[in-house]
Amino acid sequence: MLSLSLILVLLVCGAAAGFLAGLLGVGGGLVIVPVVVGVLSAAHLGEGHVQHLAVGTSLAVMVFTSFTSVRAHNAKGAVDWTIVRGMAPAMVAGTLGGSLIAGWIPGAGLRWFFVLYAYIIGAQMYFGAKPKGSREMPGTAGKAGAGSLIGMVSSWVGIGGGSMSVPFMNWCNVPVHTAIGTSAALGWPIALSGALGYLYTGWGEQGLPWGSAGYVYLPAMLVLMVMTVLLAPIGASAAHRLPVAKLKKAFAMLMAVMATQMLWTLLR
Repeated sequence: MLSLSLILVLLVCGAAAGFLAGLLGVGGGLVIVPVVVGVLSAAHLGEGHVQHLAVGTSLAVMVFTSFTSVRAHNAKGAVDWTIVRGMAPAMVAGTLGGSLIAGWIPGAGLRWFFVLYAYIIGAQMYFGAKPKGSREMPGTAGKAGAGSLIGMVSSWVGIGGGSMSVPFMNWCNVPVHTAIGTSAALGWPIALSGALGYLYTGWGEQGLPWGSAGYVYLPAMLVLMVMTVLLAPIGASAAHRLPVAKLKKAFAMLMAVMATQMLWTLLR
C-alpha cells in the first residue's frame, strides 16, 4: 500500500507532469517514470519489476493527459492534423512492437536506456541547432519512418514521444506552437498502444503488487491521472503566452537532473 506521504509525492509529480505535457507537448513521462520508480521502491512494491511498472503506469496516465492536452491545443488551432495522419499509424506500430519487446528487456537495461536518452535529448533541447530555412516535413515514407522510430523509443522510455517529435518538427521548420500542439495529438496513440502493450506483456507476471493490471500500477495511475488532467489545459494555455525557448532550456536541465539521479541509483 502507498502511504499518505507517497501519495502526496505522486500528486505533486502529476501536477508537474500535466503542466509540462500541456506546455511543451512532451507527455510528462520523463517526470513520471523516475518518480514512480522511487515511490514503488520506497513502498517495497513490485521488486524486480519496478522499471516496467513505472513505464507502463506512465503510458497509462498519458492516455488521459494527452487527450486533455490536445483538446486545449486544438481549440487554439495549434494542431496540424495532416502531420498527425502521416505519422500516427507508424507510431502506433512502433510503440506496440517496442512495448512487446520491452517485456524481455531487463529492468536495468531500460534504466540505462532512459539515462542515455534523457541526456541526449536534454542536450538537444538545451543547445537546439537551427534548421536550414528550406527544410520541410518529409514525404509519406519519411513521416512513417520517423513515426515508427519515435514510437518504439517512447515505449521503452515511457513517454508520449514529444521530446522527439517536437524537435523533429522544429527541425522541419514547423512553427513551435504548432509542433507542440501536434506532438500532443501524436502522444495519444503512442500512450494508448504502449499502455496496452505493457498491460499485455505483464499480465499474469508473478511478483506484481496488488492493484496491478499487467505492468500498470492502478493506484499510482489514478492519483497521477487526476492531477495531469487538471493541469494539462493550464500548461497548454501557458504555451501560447510564455517564452517557450527559455522553458525548453529549463526542462532540458530538469531532464539532466533526473537522468543523473537514475544514473546514481544504477552505479551505487
